[in-house]
Amino acid sequence: MKRREFLALLSTQAVAAPQYDLLVRGGRLIDPAQGISAARDIAISGGKVAAIAETIDSATSRTVMDARNMIVTPGLVDVHVHVYDGVAPLGIPADPTCIAKGVTTVLDAGSSGAHTFPGLKKYVIRMVDTRVYALLNISLLGQSTLSTDNPHGELLDLRFVNAAMAIKTIEQNRDVILGLKIRLTGNITGPNDLKALAIAREAADAVKLPLMVHIGGSYSPVPQIVGMLKRGDVITHSFRGGPGGIVDDRFRVLPEVRRAMERGVQLDVGHGAGSFSFETAEKLMAQEITPGTISSDVHQFNVNGPVFDLATTLSKFLHLKMPIEEVIRRATANPARAFAFPAGTGSLKVGTTADLSVFELREGRFEFTDSLQGRRTGDRKLFPVATVKGGSIYGSSWLPVVTG
Repeated sequence: MKRREFLALLSTQAVAAPQYDLLVRGGRLIDPAQGISAARDIAISGGKVAAIAETIDSATSRTVMDARNMIVTPGLVDVHVHVYDGVAPLGIPADPTCIAKGVTTVLDAGSSGAHTFPGLKKYVIRMVDTRVYALLNISLLGQSTLSTDNPHGELLDLRFVNAAMAIKTIEQNRDVILGLKIRLTGNITGPNDLKALAIAREAADAVKLPLMVHIGGSYSPVPQIVGMLKRGDVITHSFRGGPGGIVDDRFRVLPEVRRAMERGVQLDVGHGAGSFSFETAEKLMAQEITPGTISSDVHQFNVNGPVFDLATTLSKFLHLKMPIEEVIRRATANPARAFAFPAGTGSLKVGTTADLSVFELREGRFEFTDSLQGRRTGDRKLFPVATVKGGSIYGSSWLPVVTG
């Protein structure tokens, strides 16, 4: 969509004492939290959703966005990103990749620890347009990135893993910290993984928040790790390829993982640069194992591919034959339920904050690449068109900010 085409979607009119500030008209609203997948008009006033109906008179609104032939969703929620730009090694700027691509709300998944969180709050959470919340890394230092120049993971030295400091930081920042994060790859932890996990478990239990656990190539077997997880905890990178995932060497889901899911442990995608495999996803979905949340794990080493953004990750699940309503559910209602976001996140119920996203669902031939360079050709792909945050039109990464 070109700039002039998007501008044509908007009209601003002189309305005496208009009832609404913005009317998003004629799109197909997919709001799984309300069970809606149908053409609806959405009226916004004072930054809140004021009305949803099959038809709302355009003359009642100061600004009208023509969303015919578009998909309209609640503002997407990505529960695994890395946006501590300029500090954490994986960090990227939040706005060009998140709100500009239809993602109004994100969880920074462990970029910061107790010693480094104040900077995330001051320079990212309070400064960017994207609504940024955080999972606190159990390491005081936050996340490290391993390379030949720095082979030292954040959990190799347990002197920097401190439950009391994590608890204190969370209690002082419950408005923006929604849980804890731990990475359990072997070269990050060495033999310390279960000890570090026990400390993270202690902190999570103390603050009564979920623990997100990054798996893949761990020092200890996955069944031991999963056995320490409780209802509400999240296993990210669940659909990874290679060793250390939730399947055995014949792609059968591990019985310990099934039992964990039965007791309320959630599966998250966390695509990333090395943690999503089409083959694994196909095998798991054939066993009726689906993710509770679909997240991108977008960071500087995958933002230019294979991840790009959350919309592209969601499109991969369209290719995997997940109905679009269920795909959107896993990026709106489900993440809002999994973590303690403010009431109304992930839905467009009347009276909630008016965060919404507009997408084109294009048909054609689209090549998708997973983290192992596996390729699939899909016939549908979501393209971000515009984002509304708190009733104000933000735009998109390839369109200018437009206001009425």
